Amino acid sequence: MLVSIIVPCCNEEAVLPLFLEEIRKTEAELSAAWGCKFELVFVDDGSKDGTLEILRKASGEGVRYLSFSRNFGKEAAMYAGLQHCRGDYVVLMDADLQHPPSMLGEMYAALQEGQWDCAAARRVSRAGEPPIRSFFARRFYGLINRISDTEIVDGACDFRMMTRRMVEAILSLGEYNRFSKGIFSWVGFRTKWLPYENVERAAGETKWSFWSLLLYSIQGIIGFSTAPLALASMLGVTLCVLSLLMVAYIVVKTLLFGDPVSGWPSLACMVMFVGGMQLFCTGILGQYLAKTYLEVKRRPIYVLAESGGESADETKTD
Repeated sequence: MLVSIIVPCCNEEAVLPLFLEEIRKTEAELSAAWGCKFELVFVDDGSKDGTLEILRKASGEGVRYLSFSRNFGKEAAMYAGLQHCRGDYVVLMDADLQHPPSMLGEMYAALQEGQWDCAAARRVSRAGEPPIRSFFARRFYGLINRISDTEIVDGACDFRMMTRRMVEAILSLGEYNRFSKGIFSWVGFRTKWLPYENVERAAGETKWSFWSLLLYSIQGIIGFSTAPLALASMLGVTLCVLSLLMVAYIVVKTLLFGDPVSGWPSLACMVMFVGGMQLFCTGILGQYLAKTYLEVKRRPIYVLAESGGESADETKTD
């Protein structure tokens, strides 16, 4: 049994040595307990520090790396890793050790039961996270599960172990605008959720700012729900009805009582309100149109500049 561990990296020079040390210990324990082999597939997402050099030195038997021509984002890095891995089971995890390698044994045991295609970690606590970030994260999960047919579990993360058939199903979705949390749920398959406590990064700095997370959440909503379009349509219909009622009111009032005072203040307020709603609805339509535009151009999800190393199951020849 070969287990592939995919590790997206972006400027992780400070933490990679620690990660390699920890994952080697876990590999040794699982190999002794279950007799499985491992391959590490690192994906360098356009790092500007010494990440790539560390991966070059670490590459060899059981360790491979892919390096992008520039930064394409974590979603592209995970997709590239899934495309190039060879394992019967496939793991996605971060290099910062916020995803504990010690959980791999529990994940492997869950898949060995035969009734699960995925064993995934779920955060049960957001301790150590900024309160504003935790608040909006909870609101996001509540909102998307109300407006989307695809259920996304609150606290779910990318850290998971999957069977080969689930990986192939994910790869069959070659969309450019990727939101993996939604894709994992959309393809289906039975998932066993394993709770874990949030931990701090072992070293380095997070690449996710509040703004980048906000944009990522918007991408998830647009990718897995058409509710914003329905909202724009409902607002349009509502404003049309209100405008007709207003016209009727003005006509009746003028015919019965006259209208000696011009109503420019109320008119200005109405114009600003309707104009704002039009811009809001146009923005929603523009987001969907922009995503469609990017899809139809059929650009590659990533561009590979370099790769190295070999899988643990490859046969060496002298």
